[in-house]
Amino acid sequence: MRKKLIIVIVSIAIVTAVFIGLTAAVRTVYQNAFSPLSNSQKLIFVQIEQGASVKEIAALLKEKGVIREAWAFEAYVRNKAFALNLQAGTYALSPSMSVANVADIISKGEVDRDLVTILPGQRVDQVEATLINAGFTPEKVIRALKPSVYKNHPALVDKPKKASLEGYLYPESFQKTSNSEPEDIIRASLDEMNKRLTPSLRAAMNKRGMSVHEGVILASIIEREVPKDSDRPIVSQVFQSRLKQGMRLESDATNSYGAILKGDAPTVRYQSAYNTYQNDGLPPGPISSVLLSALQAVANPAKTDYVYFVSGDDGTTHFAKTLEEHERNIDKYCKKLCS
Repeated sequence: MRKKLIIVIVSIAIVTAVFIGLTAAVRTVYQNAFSPLSNSQKLIFVQIEQGASVKEIAALLKEKGVIREAWAFEAYVRNKAFALNLQAGTYALSPSMSVANVADIISKGEVDRDLVTILPGQRVDQVEATLINAGFTPEKVIRALKPSVYKNHPALVDKPKKASLEGYLYPESFQKTSNSEPEDIIRASLDEMNKRLTPSLRAAMNKRGMSVHEGVILASIIEREVPKDSDRPIVSQVFQSRLKQGMRLESDATNSYGAILKGDAPTVRYQSAYNTYQNDGLPPGPISSVLLSALQAVANPAKTDYVYFVSGDDGTTHFAKTLEEHERNIDKYCKKLCS
């Protein structure tokens, strides 16, 4: 009896010790997840888009190397009821900040005032306005946007000589100091574009029968047509299939660009070289800045049989293989946007 009692006591002691050990381990993991990632004071610029969810922001902070765990940021924000207070903008953050510090900065909208941000899908004229609003003189900005200033830049080796910088200014946030010139911002943006236009990506575009410039043109259309990364390879396949079949692209985004260039209101019937309802093939040039996801979609399109798509009123993209199916999608999902 005494032996059995000893066994029970020992067993309880072991279970208790294991439980205490596990509890301590869980507590340590939990505390670490909320603590600073490192002691590094390096600034990491994080651009939070308008309408981004808590989950998306947490994933971005984790990806950028600001926090240890995305779930920790989500948990903290929801526990403190910060979810509705997180504000869009570009923030200068550091791995030395705790989750609480980061959440506090974003909830208060303490954006970095010394940054110049080129947004995804921006046109060159919008970048020009951004630079002027950042304090640079119009004269300096106009000069900075001339391609001839960067004639030897590796990002531009495939750009036709007479083409503008449209499509080649990579969207990113750039630090502005008292000594900065607009050329510094543009050159930094071109540097970022060159990092994305890797030899393998250029080769993949060529393999699909496109020059790199044509690839950038198509990427800019994809950038403007669909915001979701997951939709972009499929939309790329749709456009490339249409081009191979001799069908017109029929992109509203290109029509709008042609009208905006002339200072007119965009319509489907607006006549310009960018009207892909009226003209065959690709438009004369890119129509906006592009993200890597759009470039990769051009180089690696999805394997589908779709030749039509429409963005629904809820932001979902609906694909179709036939015109009849496409028209049904429009009637069902695009009552407001397509009216």
